[in-house]
Amino acid sequence: MSTHTVTQRHAQVSGAGLFTTIGRRFLAVALTFAAVGATAANRVEDISYASAPDGTTEITIKLAAPPSAPRAFATDSPPRIAVDFEDTQNGLTERRINVGSGAAASVSAVEAGGRTRVVVELFHPAAFDSRIDGNNLVLSVGKASTSSAAVSAEPTSSGVSQPVVKQVDFRRGTNGEGRILVSFDKDGAGTDLRREGNKLIVDLFDVTLSNDLPVRLDVTDFATPVQFIETRERAGGARMEIQTGGVIEHMAYQTGNELVIEIAKASVKEDERQKLGEPVEYKGTPVTFNIQDIPVRSALQLIADVSEMNIVVADSVSGNVTLRLVNVPWDQALDIILQAKGLDKRRQGNVVWIAPTAEIAQREQALEDARIALEDRAELVTEYIPINYGSAEEIAKLLTENALQGEQQGQGADQDKNLQKGFLSKRGSVTFDKRTNTLLVNDTADKLKELKELIALLDRPVDQVLIESRIVVATDSFSRELGARFGVSGAYEDHHGNVIASSGTITATDQMINRALANRLAGRPSGLPVATPGSNGSGIVGPSLANRLNVNLPASTGAGSFGWSVLAADYILDLELSALQTEGRGEVVASPRVITANQREAVIKQGDEVGYVTISAQGGGGGVPIPQVQFKEVLLELKVTPTITQDDRIFLAMNVKKDEVAGFISTSIGDVPQINKRELNTAVLVENGQTVVLGGVYEFKTREDLAKVPFLGDLPALGNLFKKKTRDTSKAELLIFVTPKILRQRGKN
Repeated sequence: MSTHTVTQRHAQVSGAGLFTTIGRRFLAVALTFAAVGATAANRVEDISYASAPDGTTEITIKLAAPPSAPRAFATDSPPRIAVDFEDTQNGLTERRINVGSGAAASVSAVEAGGRTRVVVELFHPAAFDSRIDGNNLVLSVGKASTSSAAVSAEPTSSGVSQPVVKQVDFRRGTNGEGRILVSFDKDGAGTDLRREGNKLIVDLFDVTLSNDLPVRLDVTDFATPVQFIETRERAGGARMEIQTGGVIEHMAYQTGNELVIEIAKASVKEDERQKLGEPVEYKGTPVTFNIQDIPVRSALQLIADVSEMNIVVADSVSGNVTLRLVNVPWDQALDIILQAKGLDKRRQGNVVWIAPTAEIAQREQALEDARIALEDRAELVTEYIPINYGSAEEIAKLLTENALQGEQQGQGADQDKNLQKGFLSKRGSVTFDKRTNTLLVNDTADKLKELKELIALLDRPVDQVLIESRIVVATDSFSRELGARFGVSGAYEDHHGNVIASSGTITATDQMINRALANRLAGRPSGLPVATPGSNGSGIVGPSLANRLNVNLPASTGAGSFGWSVLAADYILDLELSALQTEGRGEVVASPRVITANQREAVIKQGDEVGYVTISAQGGGGGVPIPQVQFKEVLLELKVTPTITQDDRIFLAMNVKKDEVAGFISTSIGDVPQINKRELNTAVLVENGQTVVLGGVYEFKTREDLAKVPFLGDLPALGNLFKKKTRDTSKAELLIFVTPKILRQRGKN
């Protein structure tokens, strides 16, 4: 009881000094406002808003005098935009103005320390822009020309040269947070910040890196949520990847030529820890209790005295408890008492209400029933939501998908009236206007706020992918031929009258025999040329060259050749050597290029249609066949469906086809085209901007042919006169290169 008495005295002393403390604070506040009133040079008089046709919301802040360039910054968690006016009073009568247009939810203004801060609450992180128009500052919320993370409201330079990232620095804050400082040589740099898993991705648009960059900073030793920072160039600017650990909260703002990113550990409330199943961390002052069988209400009073908390105990709390606790935090001791007696607590500020668990559950159930009943009687509001990037019809179908599934499964409205219609409340409805691509939603105000957040998350610009491919067909051919033509023709008559004739064919020998017989009849000496009767000195007619050849194996037409002939008294020797060598090299390069949205198939084709004739029978079976002209496509075709992964890689499902006419085959009804087909069907994961070889075919052909006279063609050296050699070599190679590049949409969250 001594502790209780001391606490009561302490309470009395505290109460006696209460008016003195309040008086001092009131005097300080009065002096502060007096000083502000004397020094403030401007005043916020009015705030209005209007929706623009492009989906942005323009918020106009009217002041008494033209404002100087204010400092503006944005945060992602919670999403909001803050604008600070130095030496400015707040003259608004309303503290909060509801907007509910585009990405802007509400606007509020607060004055403190001689300046006024205007805060725009957002449904989701959005980009913004600002301009000064006379006495007004106009904020354009939702514009995609700047970053959604943080943009300075100060005027930016419009020079031709791009801003240069001079330095990337890291510092540790007083509370263990990590602070990343990005310095530019001038203002005007656009940024975009988003979270991907355990990484924060910061895209810097239209900037270049200094000679000291890119760089990778390992900051693990600083004991912050940041582990390392990597900065590198990319198409259209630069990218910074920040690796983090654990659950984090981040905030980014840009002032002039400096971008500041703060990353800290996320704070988890005590009730959220219990929902997550994590052990509660007790931080109360250690206490020691060794009491026997005292009323529970008295034990709770002891806890109240130690913790200096305001505890309200329900009348239904009764019974006794025995405690023996040594150096136990008072908040843990309180939880032990509540668990032992079947009690529970609810805390509001510095006041804790304690009652039996069933009583608290009954009260909360009653509050929930009252809330549901209030929602059933809540006024329905109609909202027209324009869709910028998606399809209003598809989004409307998505919002009511669960309701459609329920109807298909037989769960009609009569069976379960409490079911929501998809994402709508049970009284809500949605339709769409295809002509203007607008959603027409009718629901309660709270549900409309949730729907706007959902629609803003879905209605985002889709990244596009540029796919550049190169198809290379290279051919190389080589051919060599060696041939010879050889012949010996002659006739001889000995003293006994025997005639011996030799030539390439029997026709030639017959001619030679006839000449010998003519000599015999004319009484001419044997072995001499035979003259045609009656034509002395006019020569003789010998066998033709085609009939004189014993070996006729020349190279192909157009070959180089060397001929040699010997004409003796009674024989002719003919010899021709020929050789041919051909080389051919060819290369066909095709470069189809196509741009498509993420996860959308793109097709590009180019080529010809080659015609040919076919015959079809006439109807009835007895008619005359009818010729018809058919066409065959000969195409260069690229089909691709890209999918951008979370780590900025690209998954490609591709089909590449390259056809060409190799020649024509002659038939009785015309020529039929012969087509060479090359086709690739594959799926591959590729880095952004990386060139990869998807496939290749290497074909090598070699052939050697030999035509010869048996036995004679096998003679050393001399056998070359009796044979023909042909060697053909051909090579063909097909390579397909692909380079995908992500075309990131600015202003995307």
